[in-house]
Amino acid sequence: MSVRDRLTIATRESALAMWQAQHVRDRLLQRYPHLDILLLGMTTEGDRRLGVSLAKIGGKGLFIKELELALESGSADIAVHSMKDVPMDLPEAFTIAAILEREDPRDAFVSARYSGLAQLPPGARVGTSSLRRESQIRARYPSLVVEALRGNVNTRLRKLDEGLYDAVILAAAGLKRLGLQARIATILEPDESIPAVGQGALGIECKAERTDLIALLQPLADPITSWCVRAERAVSRALAGSCVVPLGAHARLNQGMVRMQGFVASPDGRHIARGQVEAYGLSGDPEELGQSLAQRLEAAGAREILAQLPTH
Repeated sequence: MSVRDRLTIATRESALAMWQAQHVRDRLLQRYPHLDILLLGMTTEGDRRLGVSLAKIGGKGLFIKELELALESGSADIAVHSMKDVPMDLPEAFTIAAILEREDPRDAFVSARYSGLAQLPPGARVGTSSLRRESQIRARYPSLVVEALRGNVNTRLRKLDEGLYDAVILAAAGLKRLGLQARIATILEPDESIPAVGQGALGIECKAERTDLIALLQPLADPITSWCVRAERAVSRALAGSCVVPLGAHARLNQGMVRMQGFVASPDGRHIARGQVEAYGLSGDPEELGQSLAQRLEAAGAREILAQLPTH
């Protein structure tokens, strides 16, 4: 099998997912202008069940199952995902062929009335779809009321504007990609809100046997982002991370040093294990660094916290 003149990209149909697919298409066309690239928009189980918490219906893998079926059937060649939505263990038939350069990986505080979490009065309602964000907010600001918020980016912003929430927490990357950075009141630094594993990074998935596609996509891969995301995913894999586990890990390269922070918490934020590790440059094994952080978290009580969660 080989790439000839046409390439089909499977994507969810939300505005952000379409932006991501179009971004990959544009990057490919810059390098391979002869390609005819089509977008195959799809609705996933995760999109159809927006009224239910992801933790209750099977996790973020629900956003990619239908896209993988399109790859399996041959109706699409590649699929574009937010890496934070990609399960830690892919089926053997598939591979992430390239991870692109990361957008801002941090969380964003969005509110028209308040400038940050610390400025919210007791009882203020904060909307988020993420147990990871919820647990960190509850740990630092127990007087706030954290409420579930599902839907695409524009839906969440509309609910904020309608007064259903005093503030919402969203991924900065999604807001910036959609040209909505003006809605950000403040960026939450990792010391205040450790990002999700892979947040801000795009991954391109294809069938593992498609060596032609893997070779075609390799020039789009960013080595720094790829290394850091692999390290982060190793933390989650070691601790059985999913959207039902409040867990975050974030690695970044700064002046030749990789610093990675992580945490595991109970959903109510009352029990939290934090840790960090450092390494010189990107010469080592990213999975080893991730496993090292997982061990630090275990030593800080992560296993005891995980044992109390419903799925453990």
